[in-house]
Amino acid sequence: MPAPLWLFADQLGPHVHGPHADREVVLVESARVLRSRPFHRQKLHLVLSGMRHLADELGERATYLRTDTYREALERVGRPVVVHEPTSFAAADLVARLHAEGLVEEILPTPAFALSRTDFDDWAGDRATFRMEDFYRAQRRRFDVLMEGSEPVGGKWNYDAENREPPPKGVATLDVPAPWQPPEDAIDDEVRRDLDALDLPTVGVDGPRWFAVTADEAQTALAHFVEHRLPHFGPPEDAMLTGDWAMAHSLLSVPLNLGLLHPLDVVRAAESAYRAGSVPLPGAEGFVRQVLGWREYVWQLYWRFGRSYQRRNELGARVPLPEWFAALDADAVTAQCLSTALEGVRDRGWTHHIQRLMVLGNHALQRGYDPAELSDWFREAFVDGFEWVMPPNVIGMSQHADGGMLATKPYSSGGAYIHRMSDHCGTCAFDPKKRLGDDACPFTAGYWAWTHRHRELLAANHRTARAVAGMNRLSDLDAVLEQESAREQF
Repeated sequence: MPAPLWLFADQLGPHVHGPHADREVVLVESARVLRSRPFHRQKLHLVLSGMRHLADELGERATYLRTDTYREALERVGRPVVVHEPTSFAAADLVARLHAEGLVEEILPTPAFALSRTDFDDWAGDRATFRMEDFYRAQRRRFDVLMEGSEPVGGKWNYDAENREPPPKGVATLDVPAPWQPPEDAIDDEVRRDLDALDLPTVGVDGPRWFAVTADEAQTALAHFVEHRLPHFGPPEDAMLTGDWAMAHSLLSVPLNLGLLHPLDVVRAAESAYRAGSVPLPGAEGFVRQVLGWREYVWQLYWRFGRSYQRRNELGARVPLPEWFAALDADAVTAQCLSTALEGVRDRGWTHHIQRLMVLGNHALQRGYDPAELSDWFREAFVDGFEWVMPPNVIGMSQHADGGMLATKPYSSGGAYIHRMSDHCGTCAFDPKKRLGDDACPFTAGYWAWTHRHRELLAANHRTARAVAGMNRLSDLDAVLEQESAREQF
């Protein structure tokens, strides 16, 4: 008999186990992993529900083990297993040790991404810095996505400008069909009971399941998004509404990161909808860029940048995460944008990318929160936050702690950006136009305090030098700096 196939919890899709139909499949719930960090309660639910649903689908082919450690589980299997490359350095180290001990027979390449790590290394060569746009165009060419021969459809590679519209005026929600929500079943009920009994150190609240955890659910969620929501996705892609947590986003990051969907299947579905005339090109291109561009880029750079990348801290940010931030205490926050984002993490373990970058990340950057601690927080508190996802997104893109290896400038802004791209400021106690006083916006005032703190670095970058010149013209800068150094209310 062939060796059993051991699947991690983010390797649940048919493109992972399907080619091994003659093998027994081993799935392991490790109690040590479950209690290792304060994960979001709903994240644990999604992971366990996905594993248990797959075991139920595979029937007698599956061996489902609940043990303290992975090693204990493999010892109980009684013969060596094969496994695909894991998605983190820590898991890769574990698999290597188990391989050396004879518990793992073979380590197979991961089938969960479009581009192999070897092909990325060939493309990257000896580059020390990277531009996502270069990688994205290479991906489009390589996989022939949204192409007409050697040229991009429509004559442009990037429709970012068309996909940065603020939300429509005077509306509480987008006029878009709601995201598809999977029905819960007896397995979900069992997972919920088991998590209650384990009394783990979780964050966030329990709640209804919004994300697909089976291959069938993932295909349904993808089809629903492409038909009903992708046509509306592009223009308000970066917009925020207090009363519309999902906007027109796909909610496919969880099934993608659980390995239930292959990224090429996802972008082909979007491309087909565009070519059928049901989705505008800017929206289709923007979504393809998220999946085939940014997501694949982050995966590759996690490995390329190496183990020490998580500890990069080029801006010298050392402030520990405040308790209210770490505990997702949205009620302790006054700023409407920050409270709404924390509420989304607390209640669903999810916010969309602009809330992550320009609200949560922007706040952390301005206040000097420790980037490694912040990266861990994003990984633990977000339902789609696996280990490989967060270092490039947080250390590089959000906190600029890598000194520019990933992004050419820090992503910091004042309240004007949030005011333009959301409806948050209209009901907020803070005024985005004010930098001084009791109602001074912590993002606006914080931006100038942050600019002053890093003025030499910013002045040396042609993309940020104007911010320093603007700061130097502020007549009340000393008062703003004093105010922000003592700020306790956000």
